[in-house]
Amino acid sequence: MTQIRPLVAGNWKMNGLKCAASEVLAIRDRLSTAEFNPEADVLICPPVTLIATLSDLIADTSISLGGQDCHGEISGAHTGDISAEMLADAGASAVIVGHSERRTDHGERDKDIYLKTLAVHRAGLMAIICIGETEAERRAGQTLDVVKRQLHGSLPTSALVINTVIAYEPIWAIGTGLTPTVDDIAEVHGMIRQELAAIVDSASAEQMRLLYGGSVKLSNAAELMAIENVNGALVGGASLQAESFLGIIAAYISDQT
Repeated sequence: MTQIRPLVAGNWKMNGLKCAASEVLAIRDRLSTAEFNPEADVLICPPVTLIATLSDLIADTSISLGGQDCHGEISGAHTGDISAEMLADAGASAVIVGHSERRTDHGERDKDIYLKTLAVHRAGLMAIICIGETEAERRAGQTLDVVKRQLHGSLPTSALVINTVIAYEPIWAIGTGLTPTVDDIAEVHGMIRQELAAIVDSASAEQMRLLYGGSVKLSNAAELMAIENVNGALVGGASLQAESFLGIIAAYISDQT
């Protein structure tokens, strides 16, 4: 297996007004310095209201922008929804689909995520497909079964290394400060890597980026990012401030002293 370039993605969720652009400027300016040169891609997924504004601020930089959700259709009578094509038009290059808060709060199921992923691919964007178990499912010993079902139900055969990322986010760890053990994460990510071979071509199965999400923060980023088959992070609250997000990105600076 050749080296997989990691991805550190920040999900701002329903946070951020225009003044939050200062955090992006701080991230942009730090990443542009010679001494801070992470061996990873950086993605910020702000509220859709900020994508066009931030797109101008990060033009010609290494930072990319993403949306947090999209509708499966290109256009139509879907009040309040936004299509993947609209996100692309605003400056996004990626879209998060299937986040647990969408699955839980809005009743989205694997089939919905499957269709949204197709829409993201249709628009020429990268889909970040989120999967993960609840606390009850974990306690019942169903973690691997749940993650496997969600993976097979949400991932279309159109998935390639260039247009798809899988993010394992145990629901019980999101925003709680709790994280699975290193061995638990390694087991789940290893299973995901194996199962990908049954859905996509072998090259994509070997090279597709697998992110870990769920209370990723400055204090645990280096340990989590060192786990086998963890190719980056999907970061929630810690991505809202430049200092903490940059600290997580710094896990991929190989010449730290």
